[in-house]
Amino acid sequence: MTTISFATGSAVQTPFDDAGFDEAQLAAASFLARYSGRTLEAYRQDLRGFFQWAADHDVPVLAATRPHIELWRGSMEKRGLAASTIDRRLSTVCGFYRFAHIDGRIGSNPAEYVRRPQVHPSDARGLDRSELGMFLAAADHYDFAHQALAVLLGLNGLRVSEACETNVEDLAVERGHRILRITGKGNKPATIPLVPRTARTIDLVVGERHEGPILRRRDGQRLDRRTAHRWVASIGKRAGLGHVHPHMLRAAFIMAALDAGVPLRDVQTAARHSDPRTTTIYDRRRQNFDRHAAYVVVAFVAGG
Repeated sequence: MTTISFATGSAVQTPFDDAGFDEAQLAAASFLARYSGRTLEAYRQDLRGFFQWAADHDVPVLAATRPHIELWRGSMEKRGLAASTIDRRLSTVCGFYRFAHIDGRIGSNPAEYVRRPQVHPSDARGLDRSELGMFLAAADHYDFAHQALAVLLGLNGLRVSEACETNVEDLAVERGHRILRITGKGNKPATIPLVPRTARTIDLVVGERHEGPILRRRDGQRLDRRTAHRWVASIGKRAGLGHVHPHMLRAAFIMAALDAGVPLRDVQTAARHSDPRTTTIYDRRRQNFDRHAAYVVVAFVAGG
């Protein structure tokens, strides 16, 4: 992969793996330089996929038109990718072209008016309280590391990447409460109050250790996201819940708080959402109200 160094001393990898780089790769480096951490890696992966598709179809990236990008979108739909995944990748590519336009590399943004898939919020985004209870009970039949992952995701609402990156040194006591300091999305530091069950489970998995990752694989290495996904899927299958992925547990944490009547602002803070609209996606009461309002409007119109 090509690495472009800047005068400031920073370096950004472009989506390509060849030795040289062209104007499109410079545009990619300029776009990616605005981001860091997991956001940078996600955008890099999205651009890499689009650049590869363009190369496979002999489409010069900076000469691509809206029909080209529509064809790329259609290829993702044929592969059966989720609407949310397609929408995110299109958003990345649109951002890439928007900044290429701002930087004067292209005359207009060809992705600006590309049709985007409609992403619907769904009640199936997370487990309900009884299903979460079944999942946590099933996790008790595994080792302490599986149990700790389950409670960090389901009872404290961590993202899977956040859970994997937790360290023993980040555990502490503050005002009489057990806490865990993490680096959240966007490299933002956060302090997570641990519920008692989570604290007890972490104590069991840590044992006498004073440093290093809280969650480790059987080989002693830090738990990675891919292995964490496998662990969660295995627990979900044992619980009889079908396919369960880590975000369903974080969603269950958010939905349970909203269902219990916790104020939206407090849930937003606990979930570490920068925008309250993100939190409302998980509000089943709001969704049910919106559906009821829609039914009333339809009935009114139908009645003349």
